[in-house]
Amino acid sequence: MCLFRARWVGRIYCSAMWRTIALVFCLSVAAFAAEKRSVSQLTQMAKTRSPELATAIRETFDAKTLTEGTAWAGRGADFFFAVEVEENRHPVLILDEERHTEMQQIAGTRLWYASVRLEPLGKLHSFYYRLTPSDLYAIGGARFGGSLDLPAYAPDSYQQRGVPVGNLSEKIVHTSKIYDGMKSEAWVYVPAQYDPKKPAALMVFQDGGWYIDREGSIKAINVIDNLIAQEKIPVMIAVFINPGDISESSGTPTYEFVSARVKKWNTTSKNAMRSTLYDTVSDRYVRFLTTEVLAEVEGKYNIRKDAYSRAITGLSSGGICSFNAAWQAPGQFSRVITWIGSFASIQWKEDPKVPDGGQDYPDKILREPKRNIRVWMQDGANDLEQENFGSWPLANLRMANALKSKGYDFHLSFGKGTHNSAHGAAEFPEEMIWLWRNYDPAKTEQTYEMESSEKMKPLFRVGVVNR
Repeated sequence: MCLFRARWVGRIYCSAMWRTIALVFCLSVAAFAAEKRSVSQLTQMAKTRSPELATAIRETFDAKTLTEGTAWAGRGADFFFAVEVEENRHPVLILDEERHTEMQQIAGTRLWYASVRLEPLGKLHSFYYRLTPSDLYAIGGARFGGSLDLPAYAPDSYQQRGVPVGNLSEKIVHTSKIYDGMKSEAWVYVPAQYDPKKPAALMVFQDGGWYIDREGSIKAINVIDNLIAQEKIPVMIAVFINPGDISESSGTPTYEFVSARVKKWNTTSKNAMRSTLYDTVSDRYVRFLTTEVLAEVEGKYNIRKDAYSRAITGLSSGGICSFNAAWQAPGQFSRVITWIGSFASIQWKEDPKVPDGGQDYPDKILREPKRNIRVWMQDGANDLEQENFGSWPLANLRMANALKSKGYDFHLSFGKGTHNSAHGAAEFPEEMIWLWRNYDPAKTEQTYEMESSEKMKPLFRVGVVNR
């Protein structure tokens, strides 16, 4: 089963400075309704007018999402929507801003439902309701509820019959020297096709715990299995690493730095540590990753050392972290996927002599020597806009234009979504195929060049839409 609530944005807010910024996402936990009924079960009950449908809806969806108009469940193209409205109101379901779908009311209740198919797959969709008087069915009335973040997963995001399944390791706890005793959790995924005699490619996932649930909101391991089986990506070892915890290393420089951020931002030690790791523009994190965590993994598995065969990805602060790792160490990573990247001044030091904030990356791309890296970027028009850090969508557009101006092999997937994983996760199979396209295991290097289709396109332009 794969049931979703519409509230994808699991933001943890930190302080006066961090009032509305989401540095930590509880995506997998917050996104799912209790798995009481699958989409197919709800749909079948609706078709047969089961007298148990109302009970099934209430058991499947949280009461608040029903009354707020944000309850939905989906698997592939099949979606089920349910809403509870006041008497004498008729909800009309609006899909992708243009498709109007009539709802059915369950007799004797204020519950309404609709079972629909959403296509194309592998893309992000949206919905909301129009509430009209019960005796009118014309489109109109007040806009109500909805979400901009409905991922319609393609088949490659689900486990497929006959596709070999690999092994996810038990949780590994690593103690860092570079970060003064910080403890980090990690998992290693080894695909079924891995042969210890043949060095495998590598991909590293920041905030790794969000990616390892096959039925979760990202489904990365399913995608890896399916695409390896189809020979669209190479056999690869995947390392999923969580941000570290410095709480047991009091008195160290890292602990003192993080503690100062905790006080300044009125946040938790784990949040501040995550930002210290991910948002800082330096080579410290990539040194930690390569000389500590990956060195430990490489002691157990035969992994290729060439950057041509190594990729890195993450979302939000993990997105800028992944780009930063490849930028600082292009000899270690040459392939990057960044979702809703926080290219903002989050870890900017208040010292004009040390400009190290993520907001500087567009200018660094334009002015510094070109790196041989390939980058897929994803963001949405309704991503974060913060008083202290600026606009995430505009920052990502600046990044894309800088990459384009310098002739990088890049792609920007820009939609309407908010600050969460829905868009990136929906198109993850497409992203992986693009990122690893033309990979040749006989090679150890390739000079990446911008696609001819991208060369023909102009720079991204912006327009004011909310004034």
